[in-house]
Amino acid sequence: MATKFKLKSKFKPAGDQPQAISQLLEGLKRGDRYQTLLGVTGSGKTYTMANIIAEINQPTLVMAPNKALAAQLYREYKNFFPENSVNYFVSYYDYYQPEAYMPNSDTYIEKEAMINDEIDRLRHQATSALLSRDDVIIVASVSCIYNLGVPWQYEESTLHLSVGQSLVRKDLISQLVKIQFERTPGEILRGKFRVRGDVFEIMPASEKIIYRVEFVEQKISSISLLDPLTRKIKEELNEVLIFPSKHFVSTMPEIKRAIRDIKAELKDRLKYFEKKKLYLEAERIERRTRFDLEMLGSLGYCHGIENYSRHLTGKLVGEAPETLLAYFAGESGQRKFLTIMDESHIALPQVRGMYEGDRARKETLIQYGWRLPSALDNRPLKFAEFIERIGQTIFTSATPGAWELEHSSQIAEQLIRPTGLIDPPIEVRPVYDKKTNHTQIDDIVSEIVPLAKKGERIIVNTLTKRQAEDLNTYLKKKKIKSNYIHSDIKTIERTDILIDFRKGLFDVLVGVNLLREGLDLPEVSLVAILDADREGFLRSETSLIQIMGRAARNVSGTVILYADNITGSIKRARGEVERRRKLQIAYNEKHGIKPKTIIKKIESFLDIEDKRKK
Repeated sequence: MATKFKLKSKFKPAGDQPQAISQLLEGLKRGDRYQTLLGVTGSGKTYTMANIIAEINQPTLVMAPNKALAAQLYREYKNFFPENSVNYFVSYYDYYQPEAYMPNSDTYIEKEAMINDEIDRLRHQATSALLSRDDVIIVASVSCIYNLGVPWQYEESTLHLSVGQSLVRKDLISQLVKIQFERTPGEILRGKFRVRGDVFEIMPASEKIIYRVEFVEQKISSISLLDPLTRKIKEELNEVLIFPSKHFVSTMPEIKRAIRDIKAELKDRLKYFEKKKLYLEAERIERRTRFDLEMLGSLGYCHGIENYSRHLTGKLVGEAPETLLAYFAGESGQRKFLTIMDESHIALPQVRGMYEGDRARKETLIQYGWRLPSALDNRPLKFAEFIERIGQTIFTSATPGAWELEHSSQIAEQLIRPTGLIDPPIEVRPVYDKKTNHTQIDDIVSEIVPLAKKGERIIVNTLTKRQAEDLNTYLKKKKIKSNYIHSDIKTIERTDILIDFRKGLFDVLVGVNLLREGLDLPEVSLVAILDADREGFLRSETSLIQIMGRAARNVSGTVILYADNITGSIKRARGEVERRRKLQIAYNEKHGIKPKTIIKKIESFLDIEDKRKK
């Protein structure tokens, strides 16, 4: 079999990497369904997985528990595989308020969303790649288990244009409109096209390029690839594929069939409400459904079209939706692909919890006449459906969860870092020191000042978003350069903050749980965890080990836990770190290795122009 994936790196596997790679490859070749890589922070788990991908030679889905980590992984895999198609697929919402109804106050909340155009482009780039090539890696957040329309409908709607092809001008206009492209007389943006005489200019949904298609006597005479800014021809093409500009796309026969089915469901629902004497609910569902049907019939699309996905795809009640996983499996459902779940101890519980949360909200909307019952089938996958659809899977984590440990055929340990770095020492200090009358905030400020003068970075982990923002304000009043990060920060802005932190534009990064799993910040020499004795999810053994790991990429790395009591989680976390330190120190002494701080190039995570420079 020809090698599709070409791994490029100036490094060779070292430390525990060679045995981990060998062990996991043997498992994959045996056909093992699940395996776990237990790798400490900074041990090069991504590089280990890159070696696996290059060897196993299959399309690969890498799932991460949040957008910031997904962006970092995207950049790392992009650097490892510059000649292959590495893509980024996360939720495209900068802000998302789902449709909801609160019966106690009779409050209907309309869906409100702010879509990030660049993230939407990257999503289309990912699905287009899966339908057109095999050397594909997609780094995704858990949003990839949500309904995404039917891939073969998306593929069948794709326009194939070639030089010499007979095609009437008005037919091309009609076909572009059918696949949700918008005609414009002005600026050409993604998903739009412009027609001037016999010249079409089309910008696909997946790329910032323009295709110029010229006609002579009802035949395509030329296809050119243009620079969108200068309009200069970059390349002359013989053919081009134009993928739909939206993932939910249907042909007119399917839309007509769907309209009939929606009308039938509406009729049944109206009978139900009238029988129950729920006349307000009946009027409500009829009014909004009729409006949607008019939009579907005239435009082939309506706002909230995903709520009618069952009818548009012809699926049965309760049948699982099609997601990004269906694009991996292909129309036959037989294409093999590898799944890597990064920081699986977080990602798996996220997948498990999504279905129930989504269903509870929709059931209320249906009960009170805001949606038809078929809206329930616009949903994320159930956990069992997800497990059924993923390929052979490798879970990676420094702290694997119970599910991975129970179901994995083997656990490959990667405790020795190629750099010789050992886990950072841990010091516990009081939240409030009665002798000095100093608080944890006073103490951390005294630690920050000398480290910042040396050009080192500090992470301070808080329990709440409000505490992170307040501490950031307090530090700035103390003339300390700081910033904060949490889940309310927009996707792309998060990656900008992390890069600015690495560049030294500020010295202290304050945050909550986004500063835990996987973030690679080798400049950080101190991690301080406030209120470490508040036992719970954010201060569990797993969370503490993950947060402390942010200091494990720097030879000067240290950790301070602020706690008035030594909780069970603190005791277990310290015990596990000490176990690892002993193994790492012994390995270094045996092989004469002197630990070195990881040196990593600072570069943008995503292929998105930095608008701040404009």
